[in-house]
Amino acid sequence: MSIHVRWLGHSSYQIRVAGKVIYIDLKKYGKVVEASEKADIILVTHGHSDHCCPEKTQKVRKKDTIVIAPADCVKRIGGNVKSLKPGEEISLDGITIRAVEAYNVKRLKPSGEPWHPKGYGVGYLIKAEGKAIYHAGDTDFIPEMRELQNVDLALLPTGDKYTMDCAEAAEAAMMIKPKIAMAMHTWGNNSKEFSEKVEANSQTRVIVLQEGEEHKLD
Repeated sequence: MSIHVRWLGHSSYQIRVAGKVIYIDLKKYGKVVEASEKADIILVTHGHSDHCCPEKTQKVRKKDTIVIAPADCVKRIGGNVKSLKPGEEISLDGITIRAVEAYNVKRLKPSGEPWHPKGYGVGYLIKAEGKAIYHAGDTDFIPEMRELQNVDLALLPTGDKYTMDCAEAAEAAMMIKPKIAMAMHTWGNNSKEFSEKVEANSQTRVIVLQEGEEHKLD
């Protein structure tokens, strides 16, 4: 069966797989495609409002929707929310979701503190139908990415300031070696540098989606 990955804008995605609808990082503000289908699973990488949106979560939530989010998001979202620490995973009807590290080592506030300190947020590795999708969350290029193997699709931030820039995201893609990579969290920048560097130096294919478009992962 195919997996359908739809970019909703920023770091927001809808994934349809195994008869389930998964949303990642529903976004509160700015240009973003509205999520309308009800969710079976909602994933939140961290507590910033461009990733954790209680209002959007409630809009697509059902009584039996599984919501997975870091501990600091639980009260804001409300209801039954499960948290996964890096290395922990959960299996739901043939879909395995594993939390992985996501943090800054270079992107710092004026105070010198990271925008995303280690332990604040996570990325997710989603496995279903024999495929693996990696959503990096908000992160710099970090050593833990070396542990990722056999990734079919990597969703990597390229916007700089709060995350990797295009060059660093390309380095991450070259290390992870996914079959396909997509740029996200671009803040509207041109990800041409990312695409060109990845495709010139690896076997990874870069796919560029417009907001609302989807890719079928066979």
